[in-house]
Amino acid sequence: MNKALVIVFVKNIKLGKVKTRLAKTIGNQGAFEVYSELVKVTEKATKNLTADKRIYFSDAVVDSKWSSDFKAVQEGIDLGERMKNAFKKGFEDGYNRIVLIGSDLPDITANHINKGLEALKENDMVFGPAEDGGYYLIGLSKMNNLAFENKPWSQTHLLEETLQELNEKHITFTTLETLNDIDTYEDLIASKFYQFNTQLQEKIKQLHD
Repeated sequence: MNKALVIVFVKNIKLGKVKTRLAKTIGNQGAFEVYSELVKVTEKATKNLTADKRIYFSDAVVDSKWSSDFKAVQEGIDLGERMKNAFKKGFEDGYNRIVLIGSDLPDITANHINKGLEALKENDMVFGPAEDGGYYLIGLSKMNNLAFENKPWSQTHLLEETLQELNEKHITFTTLETLNDIDTYEDLIASKFYQFNTQLQEKIKQLHD
């Protein structure tokens, strides 16, 4: 059995339910188009990984995405509990290095994911910092609930607070390259993902004409 596992958390792509902060500027349809493209980026980044994959959807499994991989629905009342349950299941099933990523990163590549898995050979945890103070990747080499409980989800000090607690408990960790996810219109237009995607630009423009 392959001992490495990659978990992908995906929001179901529903109008009015994805990228709500971005939608305030470009509308629900625009946010829907952007998130649809970001999910494609995530699919591409995870397509040829040698590690096993498990795709967890927010509401319902979508068979057309990640067609040959294990798929399930996230379980838990908040993000921390949902991530904790996915990791717990992975470790119970015999994996010993697990990383979890979201699906709204325009610059994520297989390289980032593989580096995360590699880091777990020598560390208890690994994080991919996001520019907004959170993280786009979390990895564990054994189950530990610390990162998932009583945390300030969606706050700018999430990663800082998490790492401080790990230091205090003498849990080893490392961090990867910092990436920016897309939450606002400013994030969107500053990204190469958007600047090089003329089809997406055209769709957004049409929505505003």
